[in-house]
Amino acid sequence: MNSRTGPPRRAMAAWLLACCALVFAIVVVGGITRLTHSGLSIVEWQPLVGAVPPLNEGEWRDTFARYRATPEFRLRNFDMTLEGFKRIFWWEYAHRLLGRVIGVAFLVPFLYFLARRAISRPIAWRLAGIFALGALQGALGWFMVKSGLVDDPRVSSVRLAAHLGTAFLIYAAMLWLALGLAFGMARRAGLRTRRHAAALAVLVFVMVLSGALVAGIHAGLAYNTYPLMDGHWVPPEILLLDPWWRNLVYNMATVQFNHRILALAVAATALSLSARVLRDPAARPRDRRWAAALAAAVVLQLAAGISTLLLRVPLPLAALHQSGALVVFTCAVGLLHALARTRELHP
Repeated sequence: MNSRTGPPRRAMAAWLLACCALVFAIVVVGGITRLTHSGLSIVEWQPLVGAVPPLNEGEWRDTFARYRATPEFRLRNFDMTLEGFKRIFWWEYAHRLLGRVIGVAFLVPFLYFLARRAISRPIAWRLAGIFALGALQGALGWFMVKSGLVDDPRVSSVRLAAHLGTAFLIYAAMLWLALGLAFGMARRAGLRTRRHAAALAVLVFVMVLSGALVAGIHAGLAYNTYPLMDGHWVPPEILLLDPWWRNLVYNMATVQFNHRILALAVAATALSLSARVLRDPAARPRDRRWAAALAAAVVLQLAAGISTLLLRVPLPLAALHQSGALVVFTCAVGLLHALARTRELHP
């Protein structure tokens, strides 16, 4: 690396954090797109040409005609007008456009830094890996949409989980690298505390995948009581399907039960970790800030999840709940990074 031409460490961190903000935005918009049943409104994958929306009435009619040929229109939205189609189209278009914006916002500065030889080889490889994961995410998004353009107008919940999970992995990779660039050398916490924090980050990620399975089969519209599930701690339908593993993905009772259990596990793990860090006399101010933010985020997320369930998934609360999952994940990754940092990263 040429240190004289390399960008300041904090400038690179700011660039990656800006990309994180864009990923946060696309997760929120993606959740609203799903909740408004807008995800199947664009029936083609055109990464370049598709950046331009319909510009006149004729193009709108052609786009609507392609949608009318889909199972979703024939089986669910057969009475939809062109104006109604435009409302769902714009949500999916915004979601795809944000994906393109993220790609440009990441790739252009990355190529600039490479051309200036301003990035060290280890960081260049990490950034290249993040970009490759982003390209995979675009393909996964179309792979997910295709599953809803066949006989059943509903995207595969497994593909939805993969799509959402990949977004969270991209976010975590950029956040981790940004934090490494923004902060210098740090005290490493004890092994048990670091393992506690690592377990929490993994647990939150698994809960996010579980939430995608809930959303994929609309399991939030069933068992709208808490803490019991329609009068049962364990619903009797939990092993209704055969073979047993199908219940983990396709059974509303099982999928929602698992999500509830994971939410409680995340809350217990997060609050105990926060208490451990806050009680540690050797904890630094940054450790304490992350720990306090984590505790607050988990409590608010649990309240939002229960409210979303009891009120049968209203759009504003459901969108808040999905964005809250990313806030909790941010705090978990941030605290893990603060506790695990051992050496300084250089551009």
